[in-house]
Amino acid sequence: MKTIIITGPSGSGKSYLSKKISKLFTNTIVIKTDSYYKDNIFIRFLSTFKYDIYDMPLSFKKKEIKKTLKSIHNKERLISFYKYDFKTKHSSKSKVNINYENENQFLILEGIFAHRLDLNYKETINIVCKEEKGICFKRRLKRDQLERGREISEVYKKFDKSWYLFYENVQKYLNYYNVFSICTLDKLTYNKLIVNLQDEKK
Repeated sequence: MKTIIITGPSGSGKSYLSKKISKLFTNTIVIKTDSYYKDNIFIRFLSTFKYDIYDMPLSFKKKEIKKTLKSIHNKERLISFYKYDFKTKHSSKSKVNINYENENQFLILEGIFAHRLDLNYKETINIVCKEEKGICFKRRLKRDQLERGREISEVYKKFDKSWYLFYENVQKYLNYYNVFSICTLDKLTYNKLIVNLQDEKK
């Protein structure tokens, strides 16, 4: 099962793209790095002082997400998945039975940390979502207010720092690996990406 890495700054269309791909290629498994945030006392304490704590690898369960990926690639039947509630800042774990009898077309790993997991990115399909900063901010503002219960002032404080941190840390990934850059609303680049993915399945 080929792994697709979808990364990009906050609000760039990562979740939107992963949904479109998973609908087009049936039996695709999607994992969000956002679901693997830690909820321990240390992270909660730091979050009161550092607005950017949730944009740092320190804040998410790197070992657990790599275990999940390994379990899927080993075709284990019962897989542990996590879910993070941004309003309560609580993480929950569940076991999911995966059916491998039908062909699983892709495994999508999506999120701002997807390119920072020390995986063999020479073997993965690497995608970076790009969009204008102003558009990304509007998307994040709407999402954070509706889904994460954040105030406008909090989003303003977090966004600029998260934007800077992403582009500061993505350069090594861009320089060392073959990465497909896409604006998710650009039909031309999207169609080109889908053709490439179809070629990967042949």
